[in-house]
Amino acid sequence: MLPAPVGGSPEPGYSAAVASSDPVVPDYGGACLSSLVPALLSRRDGVEPWLPSAVAGARQVLLLVLDGLGWQQLRASATLAPTMAAGEGGPITSVVPTTTATALTSITTGRTPAEHGVVGYRMAVGDGSGRRQVLNVLKWTTAEGDARRSMPATAVQPHPPFGGAAVPAVTRSEFAPTGFTAVHLSGARLVGWRTTSTLVVETLRLLSAGEPFVYAYYDGLDKVAHEHGLGGHYGAELRVVDRLVGDLVSGLPPGAALVVTSDHGQVEVGSMARMPGPELMSTVAFISGEGRFRWLHAKPGASEDLYKAADEAHGDEAWVRTRQQLLDDGWFGGPLSAEAADRLGDVALVAREPVAFLDPADTGETLLLARHGSLTSAEMLVPLLGWPAP
Repeated sequence: MLPAPVGGSPEPGYSAAVASSDPVVPDYGGACLSSLVPALLSRRDGVEPWLPSAVAGARQVLLLVLDGLGWQQLRASATLAPTMAAGEGGPITSVVPTTTATALTSITTGRTPAEHGVVGYRMAVGDGSGRRQVLNVLKWTTAEGDARRSMPATAVQPHPPFGGAAVPAVTRSEFAPTGFTAVHLSGARLVGWRTTSTLVVETLRLLSAGEPFVYAYYDGLDKVAHEHGLGGHYGAELRVVDRLVGDLVSGLPPGAALVVTSDHGQVEVGSMARMPGPELMSTVAFISGEGRFRWLHAKPGASEDLYKAADEAHGDEAWVRTRQQLLDDGWFGGPLSAEAADRLGDVALVAREPVAFLDPADTGETLLLARHGSLTSAEMLVPLLGWPAP
């Protein structure tokens, strides 16, 4: 059962205030998304103590990833999700940054961002001629358009998902041809769904056919949070998601277990999205990352001046860090290859307060109401819950 929210039961719009001035760093190697699939696939050799007990004797496991469901959001709205509230488990950590592109790649490959190199939603990449572009990982586009041919996904992220096993992955049908699917699900057996009922039917069909491990992904909560925030719309979608989980639990064949997790939580930002301070933009060549984990790429020779200006302008609302500071502090889970490190900027604005920093080259992000990417507990802590077959 989920513990009661601290201080009572907020409404669905609850977005936890930052509990500490320190970032929540991932528990790489422990109770972290990057450790989850390896722990589930190797459970017959012993079950990690942070896994739900339902998987201990399970012959089959279904892993359902609910995009955008943070531990704090679930705990605050537990009355809207009685099935999940009754699940056994607790919070684990996401990865850095707390964004779908990075977190899903860590889940499926079982590797840290430092290992797989997908270090953000929009990251700087070279085109082979010395010129640098910003790659939108989810759309697999640059300013020049579709990058699937010019930048093959396996060249960016070469590690196969699920340890190289041909695991069935139940995901939206329209995602199948995308570059991001090739990045994090290359080699998996894709099974498409277009409605939640189809997701349930296809997933349970695979379990009934004897598949030992099934991966499924649902993105509705994240979409609703981005467009409508964490209020009534989010609460309504949470009820739908809870019914989805209930349908899967009730349909599990004997000996199977359901495990539910998420890629990241959410923070409601609303209208508090703005450009970085003008006093530092004169030293910025271009911007990458996303609103709550924004990378500033310095003009030649301007890195030190950029850091000082960024800290002065935004140090009261963000963790302002240099690339080297983040690497030294292990935020990405280990040393990065030279190529992956080059995908980072020079100075990071990592939002501590409910704000977002815009990029004029990414107009699609301007109107998002709830966001993620940073290392606050609201974004970093995600649920890990389990149910045995009834």
